[in-house]
Parts: sequence; C-alpha cells; structure tokens
Amino acid sequence: MILLSDPRVAAVSSRDDGDPLVDLRDLPELRLDTRAADPAGAYARVRRGVADRLVAAQRALPAGLRLLVVEGYRPYRAQLDIFTGYRDELRRRYPDWPADRLHRETTKFVSPVEVAPHSTGGAVDLTLCDADGIELDMGTALDATPEESADACFTAARHIPVSAWRNRQVLVAALSGAGLVNYPTEWWHWSYGDRYWALLTGAPHTRYGPL
Repeated sequence: MILLSDPRVAAVSSRDDGDPLVDLRDLPELRLDTRAADPAGAYARVRRGVADRLVAAQRALPAGLRLLVVEGYRPYRAQLDIFTGYRDELRRRYPDWPADRLHRETTKFVSPVEVAPHSTGGAVDLTLCDADGIELDMGTALDATPEESADACFTAARHIPVSAWRNRQVLVAALSGAGLVNYPTEWWHWSYGDRYWALLTGAPHTRYGPL
C-alpha cells in the first residue's frame, strides 16, 4: 500500500497542462451532494479530464445506479486545516507516537498539502446511490477515519457486510475502468492527473499541479 506520505509521491515531477476546472452541477449525468458545499462552490469543480472520466464511469454502472459526488476541488487553506486538525486529534489520542508515525497515520486519512490531490482539481470523493438518491451501503460512512472504523474504510477491507463489499467492487470497476486511481485507505477517494495517479500509472509527470 502506497501512502501519500511516501517520498516517491512527492518526487513525481509536477506539471500542469492547463485543463480547466468545470462545474459538475452543469453535467446532468452526475449527481452532487451538498454536505461539503462551500460558498464559492469549489466542492463542485474538477478538471475537465476528471469530469469526462466520471461521465464515462457513470455510463459503465449497472442500470439504476448513480455516482454521487461529494467533493472535488479543495483549496489549499481548507486542505491544510483538515490535515492539521486530524493530525492534532491523533496526537491527543496517541501522545506516545513518534513524529514519523504521527505523520504517516495522518496521511491515511488526509493528504499533506504539498501533494494533495484535491488541491489540483484532480480528485473526487464520491459514493453510489440509487435512482432516488438513496446512498448504497458501502461498509462505512464516507470520510470515516481508520481509527473509528477499525480500518474498514480501506477499500479492500473484508470485515464489512458482503453487500457493501459488492457495492465497492461495482464502484471500483466503473472508476478504475474510466482511468481514475483509488487511494487505498479511502474507498471514496479517486483521482486523475495528480502526483499519486502519476506514480501508480507510471506517468512521467502530473497533468495537474496545485491551483
């Protein structure tokens, strides 16, 4: 399992091809949830290449299922606040952890700002819902932490209900088939064009840099 704290991620050459941000609220093929909505509407925006791949993934899903996007682009400040908040929570809970373990465990749930996929516009957090917008059981809540879920938030976790595991496999097949990569500690997090994607796919550099 490669974490975002792995030095190989930061070592990937960062470039930006200028692919614009698009607003997913303008794409009728996709559904958006507003739980992460911000006044500027950043949550609904992703790079064009990501949007195209989400539409392709939607078309690959079984009839009656929909992607439900929760968050796309996340500005630097918001990313930093989430990272430091979770790191500080873990520090309070596990005061004996050395600094390197604290950093590694933090990155199982939130990326360091210097390599954050969301801050490039290349990442999305999403789940599955039915035609009426009712979310499917995915084994944990979206954004469940490793601590609170006993690692059931890991994409490949098997200590979840069989129905939830099958739902995850449907999600994985559609999104990976469309060219996105998953962060393995978060079944809901998928990206394209960022450093993590480049490392996993062998691309020589990113398509998207921080915005």
